[in-house]
Amino acid sequence: MLLAGGGARRLGGADKVMLPVRGRTLLDRTIDAVAGANPVVVVGPERPTATAVLWTAEEPAGGGPLAAVEAGLRRIEDTDGLVAVLAADHPNLTPDTLARLSAALTDQPTAGGAVLADPGGRAQWLIGLWRVRALRDSMPSEVRNRPVRALFAPLGPVRVPATTPEVSDVDTPGDLREARTPDF
Repeated sequence: MLLAGGGARRLGGADKVMLPVRGRTLLDRTIDAVAGANPVVVVGPERPTATAVLWTAEEPAGGGPLAAVEAGLRRIEDTDGLVAVLAADHPNLTPDTLARLSAALTDQPTAGGAVLADPGGRAQWLIGLWRVRALRDSMPSEVRNRPVRALFAPLGPVRVPATTPEVSDVDTPGDLREARTPDF
């Protein structure tokens, strides 16, 4: 599930997930990272994508990322599987990122999920792979304007060290310039 909402205030309100980075939109780059997932659910306003996806939105719109996760879970039918939960503004995610998260979950069968950790060890909550059942069982009744860590942290996720570029996101014009740098 890809979270593709938000106001992008630090980018002047631009539709950030549609910004091109090295020949692909941020949204398409994130879809590429979950290649082979079925279904690929995108939570946010519908936009053109290079790959077919299922669209949904949190109700009411603007309820924040936890509300978006809850809305995306409603589109996932497999209760015993895994679901990636990714913000769609990380230009350097790859299928290898998801493979490493999956391997970490295989090694820790009691963990509710696996999340990338930045070089300082902080969990990057919107780059994770989670057990669907654990998410559903732990979803709070009130999701609007609550932090995602309220759902994810109690699940005891495995923290997987990230490469520095892997956790980079695009929140500011400087982040966008850096993401567009060929050697990044």
